[in-house]
Amino acid sequence: MGAGRLGVPMERHGRAADTSSSSAGEPAPEGPDGRRRELLRRRASSASEPPVGASASAEGVRRSRPGSYSGAPSASRQRVESLRKKRQLFPWFGLDIGGTLVKLVYFEPKDITAEEEEEEVESLKSIRKYLTSNVAYGSTGIRDVHLELKDLTLCGRKGNLHFIRFPTHDMPAFIQMGRDKNFSSLHTVFCATGGGAYKFEKDFLTIGDLQLCKLDELDCLVKGILYIDSVGFNGRSQCYYFENPADAEKCQKLPFDLKNPYPLLLVNIGSGVSILAVYSKDNYKRVTGTSFGNMMSKEKREAVSKEDLARATLITITNNIGSIARMCALNENINQVVFVGNFLRINTIAMRLLAYALDYWSKGQLKALFSEHEGYFGAVGALLELLKIP
Repeated sequence: MGAGRLGVPMERHGRAADTSSSSAGEPAPEGPDGRRRELLRRRASSASEPPVGASASAEGVRRSRPGSYSGAPSASRQRVESLRKKRQLFPWFGLDIGGTLVKLVYFEPKDITAEEEEEEVESLKSIRKYLTSNVAYGSTGIRDVHLELKDLTLCGRKGNLHFIRFPTHDMPAFIQMGRDKNFSSLHTVFCATGGGAYKFEKDFLTIGDLQLCKLDELDCLVKGILYIDSVGFNGRSQCYYFENPADAEKCQKLPFDLKNPYPLLLVNIGSGVSILAVYSKDNYKRVTGTSFGNMMSKEKREAVSKEDLARATLITITNNIGSIARMCALNENINQVVFVGNFLRINTIAMRLLAYALDYWSKGQLKALFSEHEGYFGAVGALLELLKIP
């Protein structure tokens, strides 16, 4: 996958071309007489065709729909309409469709005014109620309530950020749910990253009548982790590390303040591994990566004994990842290494082994850091791209 963005939720157009300028080769009229002739020419042309790029608000008059008020709008109404034009319509989602797991983040607005609630369509109310009043969806969908970010200000709105996950093989059911709840009637854009954004793009369109905007996976990952680290975790630290990781009795999980994140080595462990060197929010590079090899093959997974090989495999994987991370940190002259990804979800053994491996290979010079929202950063990045937050 390339480093550049593969799609954006909405095109940002530059200033409209000046269609009232003189024809090619003719100088623009100058002086009072020239301006008067130009004004008369504009009025004549406007009678036969609508002006391109003209703004009704520039004249203080709204273009009206049939039967609507067409006088000058109030200042408060102008401000509201201006905000609505700039802000993406609800609902606000970000999707990361991975090889085994789909991560979804949903922003629940908590500052809805009485006027907004009155104008809100039933399908939007239904979606919000369904997502926020349940902790499980079907037999496999889970809302990670313990990760919810409360009283967050996003794009000028206050609300809560919810984190939801479900297996990738259930994506068709998710798309069908979107169709049943009339997502398409809300004219919403789904911003998605991950390999599944390509795999399911056609299904989103044909089944759900929904537009899917594909985003660069690494862009979303970097943007997501930096944003979540900046807002914190409900007053607590987002990052942490393990003290004495090799000793089960003395091992402690301790907070870490990532107040100066750059440079940063970001190790994302999912179905595969990507290692990124991050120098700023706009400057990063993929140093290296690997695949666990054959773990996605159902036949080969069933051919091994879980009891005999699980721990040995885990030690091998974490030891090698720790060694590679140390080598990359040394080559890039970076002393902060953060491990993220859903491989680490509810996997304290793997995190302790990674902490020990990095400590061992670096001779105590590097500390393995982890993050509470380990696998959701890509989805958060997709949400930020939807809202065009830098």
